[in-house]
Amino acid sequence: MSTTERRSRIEALGAFLPAGSQTNDELRAEAPGLGDADVERITGIAERRVHDPDPAAGEDSFGMALAAARDCLAASRHQAADLDVVISGSITRVKDGSRFHFEPSFAGMLAGELGARPGVLSFDVSNACAGMMTGVWLLDRMIRSGAVRSGMVVSGEQATRVARTAARELTDSYDPQFASLSVGDSAAAVILDESTDPADRIHYIELMTCSEYSHLCMGMPSDRSQGIALYTDNKKMHDRDRLKLWPRFHEDFLAKNGRRFTDEEFDYVIHHQVGTRFIDYVNQTAEAEFGTPMPASLQVVERFGNTATTSHFLTLREHLRAQPAGAGPAADRAHARSTARYLMVPAASGVVTGALSATITNARV
Repeated sequence: MSTTERRSRIEALGAFLPAGSQTNDELRAEAPGLGDADVERITGIAERRVHDPDPAAGEDSFGMALAAARDCLAASRHQAADLDVVISGSITRVKDGSRFHFEPSFAGMLAGELGARPGVLSFDVSNACAGMMTGVWLLDRMIRSGAVRSGMVVSGEQATRVARTAARELTDSYDPQFASLSVGDSAAAVILDESTDPADRIHYIELMTCSEYSHLCMGMPSDRSQGIALYTDNKKMHDRDRLKLWPRFHEDFLAKNGRRFTDEEFDYVIHHQVGTRFIDYVNQTAEAEFGTPMPASLQVVERFGNTATTSHFLTLREHLRAQPAGAGPAADRAHARSTARYLMVPAASGVVTGALSATITNARV
């Protein structure tokens, strides 16, 4: 197979969700500044998963990422020793309770725990909520170039750390920390390898960064108390012009290849799981820009909240697991699934947008 013909596919997906959860009523009890603001009406989120803060529970960013990676390998045809590269895309690189790690890399430590080959290529990427999508973009290019045959992208997020800070500090629903109340904790992992069948293939993944908007959503140490905070200008982040960035970028990309959005025949679209109203606005904007209805929109934000880097792959895994299964073992459930084409659209601070197009039939979950 020549370099120009080589493509990647989504071979397996794994995830980890903490057992603990928090309803909006429970959140309100911790956030006196909320007043009578209706969090569910504003965001569409009914509850979110919350990690156990006890270090022994193993639900720091690293522990959750490790659990998701093991779940992915349990579903996969591959073993850890088969992987040529491990990429971590976590924002919250917390390990050993509350220690934030820059070095050694999360990816390197995860590869070691998983039993990957000694000296396997491993590295971290940091690109806000597009971190995991960026890792997939890189791995796809590595497979296409022939540099690697298979690899894993994994992320674990203790996102509710910013929610705890917001609960203490925000003054009303217009506070720049209000968006922090929408987050939830989770981990996800995906294995990519070389595609040999158009029924399982990443057709393209393209990303774009508009750095002029980077100041609209910033994570940093709180300026009022001890803790990590997230400051977001929701009105400007989600205005109509900002939401037009994806469809116009995607339309330009397709036009360069002699195609239009309707030619793609997507069955499903997965947006970043910010909130139900955000997803509705994005779809409405895209319909106006593309001049055609959007495909069915998949979402889990109502149950899990905004899970940062993991949101697209967690949503995809939940959808695939819900598909009709045969009578065989769990690892063979994919064979009873219908072929479908998926569009994933990132929306991250930076601002990062883009599109991942993939046909999926036999991905293991």
